[in-house]
Amino acid sequence: MPTVSLDFQFSSSIDRVWLALTDSKKLAKWVMNNNFKPVVGHKFQFWTEPNKWWDGVVDSEVLVVDEPNTLSYTWITDGENTIVTWTLKEVDGNTHLSLVHTGFENEGHAYNGAKLGWIKMGNQLEKMLAEL
Repeated sequence: MPTVSLDFQFSSSIDRVWLALTDSKKLAKWVMNNNFKPVVGHKFQFWTEPNKWWDGVVDSEVLVVDEPNTLSYTWITDGENTIVTWTLKEVDGNTHLSLVHTGFENEGHAYNGAKLGWIKMGNQLEKMLAEL
């Protein structure tokens, strides 16, 4: 199965990056509006303006919360039921953030949209962290 796998490096502390991944208001600044809570089993949604290709809604459930090392949740949208996993490691005051998004049926619309979307959102995360 195709997998989106991306790595990011930030000069921010691991705690600051973890906060950006788990605080609903901060998450909204670089991903989408949401009602996320970092609690295993919590069902939540991401949402944005719909367009002609997508209704703008992602249904999710928190699977893993291992602060500040691992966060994982389902990402169900556009006919795909996938899993997003974030892994954080701090090295010399910098934070290495790894994203693995698995479960795509093929390298079609959903996979390509996710890959491009996560690259864009990673850039937005970097800008937001610089402002904290």
